[in-house]
This record gives sequence, C-alpha cells and structure tokens, in this order.
Amino acid sequence: MQKSVAIGSLSLANPVFLAPMAGITNLPMRLMARECGASLTFTEMVSVNGLTREGRKSFELLKTLPADRPIGMQLFGDEAEMLAEAARLVEEHGELIDINMGCPVRKVVGTGAGSALMKDPQKVAGIIRAVRRATSLPFTVKFRTGWAAGDDTFLEIGRIAQEEGCDAVTLHPRSRSQMFDGKADWSRIAELKQALSIPVIGSGDLFTPQDVSRMLEETGCDAVMIARGAMGNPWIFREALQLLAGEDVREPTVEERYAVAKRHLELFTELEGERVALLEMRKHLSWYSKGVPGAAQFRAAVNAIETLPKLIETMENFFHG
Repeated sequence: MQKSVAIGSLSLANPVFLAPMAGITNLPMRLMARECGASLTFTEMVSVNGLTREGRKSFELLKTLPADRPIGMQLFGDEAEMLAEAARLVEEHGELIDINMGCPVRKVVGTGAGSALMKDPQKVAGIIRAVRRATSLPFTVKFRTGWAAGDDTFLEIGRIAQEEGCDAVTLHPRSRSQMFDGKADWSRIAELKQALSIPVIGSGDLFTPQDVSRMLEETGCDAVMIARGAMGNPWIFREALQLLAGEDVREPTVEERYAVAKRHLELFTELEGERVALLEMRKHLSWYSKGVPGAAQFRAAVNAIETLPKLIETMENFFHG
C-alpha cells in the first residue's frame, strides 16, 4: 500500500524517490521522473569546493523549477567546515540537504570524499555535527556498508547520523570495493532499519516495480531510492506506485516510449539548448530503446548524428518502424 513519508519537516506524498546520479539526474531527467510520480528527486553530486569558491558551474547543478520541488541537494566533500558553509549557501535552492558518503568513484574517494568517509566514523560525526548546526533544512546522508567487503561500518555510521541530528539515512548495501558488482544485500537495509528510529531509505538493484515493492516489504525501509533502474525508464515510478496501490501495472507501449523520449528531448532543448540536448540525449536514447527490436543499430546511428532534426527523424523511424 502506498504511504506518505516524513523526513524532518518535509512531507512526501509517496515512498518512491529518484536517486542522485552524476551526469544523469539533471533537471530534464528529474522532470521526467516527476511526471511519472517520483515524490522526491535529487540533484547530481555538487562539489563543496565549487560552491564555496563561487563556481558558477556548481550552482548550475542546483537549477530547478516549481514542477521539480521538493528537491534534495546532494553535496560532496571531506571537510566539515566547507560542507557546513556549502549547506548555508544552498539553503534557498531546495528543501533537503544530503551528504554523499557512498560514491565509490576513484576521483571522488581520492579526495577523501564519498565512500572514503566510511573509513573514519569520527570524521563523519564531525561533518554531520557541523552541517546540522549550519542548516535547519531536513538533512540526510547516503552511504554504503563499508569501505571493503567485510568492513561493515554502516551500523556505526547510521547511529552517528541519528545521534548528530540527521533526519533520515540512505543505505546502498554494497561496499565501496564492490562498486556496482555482485548483488546488493538488502538484509543490511533491514539491519539498519532495526537499529535506528529515524527513517531509512533503501537503494540498490531496483530495476522493476516488483523490486520496489519487495524491498519495502522485506526490509521495512521507509522509502526507496531508484537509480540505474530509472535510466530510460521513468515509468518505473508510475508502475511501482500502481503496484503499491494494488492496481494492475501497465507497461509502456513502443508508442509511449517514443512520446516520452521526445518529451525528454524537448525539455533538454528548452532548458539547455540544441547542442547540449543532442549530445546528452544520445545516452538517454540508448536506454529508452532497450528491448525494442533494432536497438543496437539505432544506438549506433544516434551516436553519429550531428543535428537535432536528423535525431528526431531517426527517432521517429525507429519507434514507428
């Protein structure tokens, strides 16, 4: 059954969120998820170094519209005072602040940020304490089970987050060393939920509406955060909500795939200009075309196209062929 979720002072209509993904969850992508029912979206990771040094590009990542609210702003960094200052700077741009403590990518962990923070729980405590003092917005942290397989610091980090004033936590139940390999161990989400009184959001291997329903049921988590399962598939939010409401799940037709992909392209063009739309939609169209006959040839053709009219013509021929 569908339920509302409270994160601090923020009340959300349902427990199905779009996760922050670097290079993917820009404004057009978030608007597509909203139109299909996501109650909360997140910006891409935003560097606190960029924000505190008045980097225009960093603030561009916070660009939003009324249709994309409430929004969570995900920050990354490894210094408590810089994270606190960044939290103060972004307060007027959204409704929730999230600190990334789970990104496994080398260029992020190499700076001491992301999942590298899992190695130092006391540093985590100092960061959360400083950010909590700096902002009255709902505040969350997202993390993994630990730095390496068997190095399970997630329960300690979760307790620290709760004690230092976080309003909710998100767990992706893989270690940093796993990256995205293997299978996410959802039982860890259940462990964390049992250990904490604040809301726990589950993430990891959510690719179908059935996955969403099963994670909520098996772990007892308060909400789910869909990442890779939403790429080229904004319908997963609609389908998950239908399933949670006890309704029949309606998968998109090829015609609907075309209409939604075209809508995504139009949003990109309107918000970012034709050139950015063309380049960015290449990867999104590779996801939208998944499972449609001739997808491999379509992807190859799309990646060689240099004009927007040609891209639209190729889309029409592929989805209507």
